[in-house]
Amino acid sequence: MTEASWDFICEEMSFRFGQHLIKPSLVFLKTELSFALVNRKPVVPGHVLVCPLRPVERFRDLRSDEVADLFQVTQRVGIVVEKHFQGTSLTFAMQHVHIHVLPRKAGDFHRNDSIYDELQKHDKEVEDSPTLWRSEEEMAAEAAALRVYFQ
Repeated sequence: MTEASWDFICEEMSFRFGQHLIKPSLVFLKTELSFALVNRKPVVPGHVLVCPLRPVERFRDLRSDEVADLFQVTQRVGIVVEKHFQGTSLTFAMQHVHIHVLPRKAGDFHRNDSIYDELQKHDKEVEDSPTLWRSEEEMAAEAAALRVYFQ
């Protein structure tokens, strides 16, 4: 799929992430039931999110086909971001009804489990100032680079 055809397919789509409307340029994979997007404030390079297309309040509200697709997409995305960002392992973390996928490298945190502390901070509003976010252009470029793996 070319960049132009991706834009055509997604221009009518609205991707919802909580109360946020996500621009198609930030999404690098879409299936019938899930989508993957770049992170505006990554904990490590390549930190991305995988979400169900249908917004739900709780994980238990997902249908079994949505759960299966969410985890299949997460596996595919993990393989790609580990390769693309030259990771040596992956960390997956589920927050609410989305999955954080983080490519890891040896020594990226002094204490390996400190990544979970950073993820806790990541989702707190006090720590989520727009001044800490990446530019839309930077995120769109990363999404475009990741999208080629799925074409």
